[in-house]
Formats: sequence, C-alpha cells, structure tokens
Amino acid sequence: MGDIDSMNEAAMLQGQAQLYKYMFAFADSMTIKCAVELRIADIIHSHGHPITLSQIATNIDSSSPDISCLSRIMRLLVRQKIFTAATSQGEDTLYGLTPISRWLLHDTELSMAPIFLLQNNPILMAPWHYFSSCVKEGGIAFKKAHGSEIFEMASKDAELNEIFNKGMNSVTKSTMKAVLTGYKDGFNSITSLVDVGGGTGAAISEIVKAYPHIKGTNFDLPHVVSTAQKYEGVSHVGGDMFQAIPPAEAVFAKWIMHDWGDEDCVKILKNCRKAIPMQTGKVIIVDAVLKSEGDGLFDDLGFVFDLVMIAHSSGGKERSEDEWNKLLKEAGFPRYNIIEIPSWLSVIEAYPQ
Repeated sequence: MGDIDSMNEAAMLQGQAQLYKYMFAFADSMTIKCAVELRIADIIHSHGHPITLSQIATNIDSSSPDISCLSRIMRLLVRQKIFTAATSQGEDTLYGLTPISRWLLHDTELSMAPIFLLQNNPILMAPWHYFSSCVKEGGIAFKKAHGSEIFEMASKDAELNEIFNKGMNSVTKSTMKAVLTGYKDGFNSITSLVDVGGGTGAAISEIVKAYPHIKGTNFDLPHVVSTAQKYEGVSHVGGDMFQAIPPAEAVFAKWIMHDWGDEDCVKILKNCRKAIPMQTGKVIIVDAVLKSEGDGLFDDLGFVFDLVMIAHSSGGKERSEDEWNKLLKEAGFPRYNIIEIPSWLSVIEAYPQ
C-alpha cells in the first residue's frame, strides 16, 4: 500500500510541476519577444562571434540599460536554448546564437521576427482570454475582445495593418521557399496565376521570379494592395474574393482557407472555379492538413494554429484530409492531390474535373 501511495504522490508532484510550466508558458514567448524588440540576436550577429553582456547592453538603443535585468532575461533565454553561453575561468560569459535565434535576425530574408512580434502583440493576445466565453455562448473571440473583426480593425488602424502585413510577409518568405522547393514542377505549365488573398504580393512575386513565363496577379482587399510595392511581372488588383476573382489559368491560395468557416470557403472556392478553365485549370491551396496520428517535426503546430483561428478569425479552422475532401467536393472540385513540402503546410491541388 505504501508503494502505491508513493507512486501516486510522485505522479501528483510531477503533475504540479507540469501545471506550473504551463501556467507560465507565456514567460518564454514574452522573453523572446523582449529579445526581438531589443534586437539582441542582431547585436550578437553583427559582431560575428559570441560577445559579453556588457557588449550587448552597449549596443541596445538606450542611454542607461539595466544590465541586471538583461542578465536575468538572458539567463532564461540560454536555458531555453535561444542563445548559448560559454564561460571561461575568470572571464565574462560570452553569448552566442543558436539555430533558434538565427530565425530572429531582423534583416535576413527568412526572418521570423515580424511574425513573432505580430502574434505576441497585445491586440492579438487579447482574444485568447475569451475562449471560455466562446465555448459558453459562441461568437468570435477577436470581436469579443475588440468590438470588431481583425480585418475590419486592420483596415481602420494603419499601425496594426503595417504590423499585420510585415508579419504575414515574413512567414510568406519561408513558406514560399518550401513551396518552390517541394512543388517546383507544379508551376511549369501555368502561364497566368492569380494569388487570392495575396496581401502585398510577396508570394506571387517569388513565384514569378522563379517562373518568369507566368503572368502574376496579386488579388486582395483594396486597402491591402494600396500599400503594395511594384514587382516585375505582377499586377495588383483590389477586390473581394466573395464577389469575384480575376480570371487566370490557375488560382493560388496560400494560408487563406483556414481563415474561414466551411460555408465561406465553399463560396471562395466556387469563385476560384469560375476564374479558371474547366478543362485545364486548377486551384493550388497551401494550408495545413491535420494528422491525428502524426509525430513529425511540425505535426503539433497545426493543432495549435487551429486555436489561433479561434482567437483571430471569424470561424476559420485547420482541417484534416477528410474535411478538405468534403469541402472541395461541395465546391465543385471532385479531384485533388496532396503534396508534402518541407513545411508544416502542404500543397493541395484541386481540379474542377
């Protein structure tokens, strides 16, 4: 009996430790956010080798940085393997970069710093506090928190719109690298392509750069494309994908369908179907395909993003293959292929025939 009690006690203690870990899980993201805002990874990188705490502090944009506070923040970041720390006897600790913090460098092509700042912005964090209310009475978490939906708010708030676009552009670059690596043959036969919900044009510009024979159209809401820069081979068109989509041989929809519920997705997909040739057209969807039994590098991420959709969208969700199959058939796409790419997202080719 004593052994059973001790086993239960050990399990309960383990449970308590895990609960504390989850209770303060936000400490990791907030501390990393601090490092991004202070550009600590950039400071270390600019020296070309690990540097001391005082060297980091000297390069922070402040006339009187609190080194004690910085030291405690770096201690946790080192423990979580965001940075390295090497100490020689009698010498100051030297802090260096890891494969994680290299993704936080601001001015690199594949930087995740903007998307990290977006997802941890107080505006986007607030809706998470309304999940229990969503369970009890339904509704949209973002609207409960702010009185309007995210795209409506961004259309009226220039600062949020800029943060949102920068965040989306940063994740687009790494996603498009994966798409162009894993789906390179899929664009060969296309001469015209419209990117639905393409933001400021980062994705379609990468495709056209890699496949110059493609005439690209970046299609999004007018207030979004109004801030877009010019790209060679790409035209920007403002409009509403629920009304009509510009015609092309193929439609590209990256990270769009997960923002919407099934009914809205069917409307979008039906408009995609009208925009492409019935015999030769296709829709190229880049989105998550949930795998309940998956244990791959990114498999848990889809389930986390499913909750991000509760927090930030008006009915969006991540979907399993069965859910995609049902959605596509209802929208008039009886045939599809799922192509794995080096990302947590997949390419779904949908055909109207």
